[in-house]
Amino acid sequence: MQQDTAILTPELVTFGESMGLFTAQDSRGLEYASTLHKSFGGAESNVAIGVARLGHRAGWFGALGSDPIGTMIYKAIRGEGVDVSRAVLNSEAPTGLMIRENTAGKSSVYYYRKTSAASRMQKEQLDASYIQSAKILHVTGITAAISASALECVESAMDLARSAGVKISFDPNLRLKLWTLEEARGVLLRLAEKADYFLPGLDELKLLYDVEEDEAVFAELSRLKAVSIIKGGPDLTYVLENGTLTEVPYFKAEQVLDTVGAGDGFCAGFIAGLLKGRSTVEAVRLGNLMGSMVIQAVGDWEALPTWEQVDAKLGHKVHIER
Repeated sequence: MQQDTAILTPELVTFGESMGLFTAQDSRGLEYASTLHKSFGGAESNVAIGVARLGHRAGWFGALGSDPIGTMIYKAIRGEGVDVSRAVLNSEAPTGLMIRENTAGKSSVYYYRKTSAASRMQKEQLDASYIQSAKILHVTGITAAISASALECVESAMDLARSAGVKISFDPNLRLKLWTLEEARGVLLRLAEKADYFLPGLDELKLLYDVEEDEAVFAELSRLKAVSIIKGGPDLTYVLENGTLTEVPYFKAEQVLDTVGAGDGFCAGFIAGLLKGRSTVEAVRLGNLMGSMVIQAVGDWEALPTWEQVDAKLGHKVHIER
């Protein structure tokens, strides 16, 4: 286990699988591509990087292979100012991989993660004091889906956070390439009951609750104790808090280059808003702005803006080129 005692206690702690990402640089698709662009991605590490760029202390941990890809990911996340002192480099299992292609305007991702180091995470490896010293714990349904032991880690981490009064943020991040809807439904809805902030997409909820109408979704969510932040409304995000439904409009994007990472950018903005002491609605507004900025550039996490860039947008500051 790597240790870095220099960093202060993170305000946000999150964990999960970060994988090597290879993207085909050819519009004809992976089969005909002669070059691949190397990077990495992971919902939780994306959020941690986003929160760090917005000026807050963030910690991410997970298991990576002790291989060149794992080392690259570890160094890159650390280089973004995120505490990785609890991350593990496993010499007995590889770093997971995902390969992306864009053909005919559609993006497809192929995963190679079944035997990955992250899938072997065990709840006994969790550092209780690290989790319990944070202000917010952020977890996702992706980690819950990769293995039974990873799911145990998610539930145990949530229980540790709850016992210490740490707020819990949960994004279900439904991935039907990882498990069936029937498998996901029971687990994700159970985890939602443990959260203080539930951050699903509207389409995800219709699948999880097996309903068609928005009103039926809101009725189901009203049974949760969590504040529900529902992404993917008609150019807006819904906030359901204490029985009141509020609509928070999107920020218009001048151009859309890559929608990957928009949800993670939203989560980072929302969490940073909470850490800045803003109301739920104002935190969602910051999340909406982050999502809008992310989709105007390419990359899972590379496009995440700094606080200076976000503040300039909020303050309508004029960009001076020279």
